[in-house]
Amino acid sequence: MLAPRLKANGRAFAQITEFHPELTAFRRDLHAHPELGFEELYTGGRIKEALKLCGVDEIHTGIGKTGLVALIRGKHHGSGRMIGLRADMDALPMTEYNDFGWKSAKTGLMHGCGHDGHTTMLVGAARYLAATRNFDGTAVLIFQPGEEGFAGARVMIEDGLFERFPVQAVYGMHNWPSMKPGMVGVNPGPMMAAADRITIEITGRGGHGAHPYMTIDPVLVSAHIITAVQSIVSRNVRAIDSAVISVCAMHAGDLGAFSVIPGKATLVGTVRTFNSEVQDVIEHRLHDLCSAVALGFGASASVKYERMYPATINSADEAEFAADVAESLLGADRVVRDLEPSMGAEDFSFMLQVKPGAYLRIGQGAENGVGSCFLHNSRYDFNDDILPLGSALHASLVEQAMPVRPSAVS
Repeated sequence: MLAPRLKANGRAFAQITEFHPELTAFRRDLHAHPELGFEELYTGGRIKEALKLCGVDEIHTGIGKTGLVALIRGKHHGSGRMIGLRADMDALPMTEYNDFGWKSAKTGLMHGCGHDGHTTMLVGAARYLAATRNFDGTAVLIFQPGEEGFAGARVMIEDGLFERFPVQAVYGMHNWPSMKPGMVGVNPGPMMAAADRITIEITGRGGHGAHPYMTIDPVLVSAHIITAVQSIVSRNVRAIDSAVISVCAMHAGDLGAFSVIPGKATLVGTVRTFNSEVQDVIEHRLHDLCSAVALGFGASASVKYERMYPATINSADEAEFAADVAESLLGADRVVRDLEPSMGAEDFSFMLQVKPGAYLRIGQGAENGVGSCFLHNSRYDFNDDILPLGSALHASLVEQAMPVRPSAVS
């Protein structure tokens, strides 16, 4: 049984609902043909085809390798304003274990995060905005590649995205299985954490497992480092701040050589923070602590600290505006204005570093199981019931940010 059809206010939602079946078919086609970052050739082709049918004014391709940007001009353009809407396009390198007809046709690739749905919602907004054009300015629709670890947002920016399309604000949206359909969440500040990668190389002296006194065991040193780094947050970061250090992988020796102590070991993990001061403290303490622990055993350790994605921080005015727009569609009781931040990361953060804007969550987890699997789960699927709402929210951000005033002239 499908989830109940959602209800929302406004002409945008009512009009987009009329082509809900077409959006669903489009989304499921994208789901069946997942592509990794900067490989979104089929996806980009389908988007371009759909945008042409929608009647957008301009389509620009090849921005940030496989990124696309569409322009839709309103009935009036005296304001000179431009508002950006962003959707990510790429899939994940994981195997899908669903059994419905639109499951991934590619072994080892899956839309496990709902980017197929995000793209479809923006296409739905394009169709409505191009048909109605009830705004004063230009809507800039950004279809971004490579969000999943490739920093596609940064690549698009470096490729001149905002020089070519100087938006006054930019908005992004992500489905959230932890919220019910028909709800929207936002926060006038941190939404997602910075994501850093740490690689710790421990060098000892290998030898025979029966004669450990003749070695400097890097496996033993690794164990002590893994335990010691867990003290960094609890003893160096204020309790009112948030941070996570997780050592997620370890490699040392050969599983077939049960009696050989290796000479080296490698630890890989992640650090998550919300502000740069805490980030600096953790990076500094990791270097000092790992080196000191290793030295205590006669070994050495080096730390490579890579700052990958910055924290996703909404600008207060744009977050409040986005919440007001969502409330106009859904009512105050369906909008969470102080949504708890996530320690996950998102490369929309790069856009928010250079432009005011807001990142929103749109609920999709239903009680009947549709859309209730969490992100990056092998049985995840986007909840198609929320497509008209997401499209209407995108479109309403444009219409309310650039309203047509009685005195406007073409």
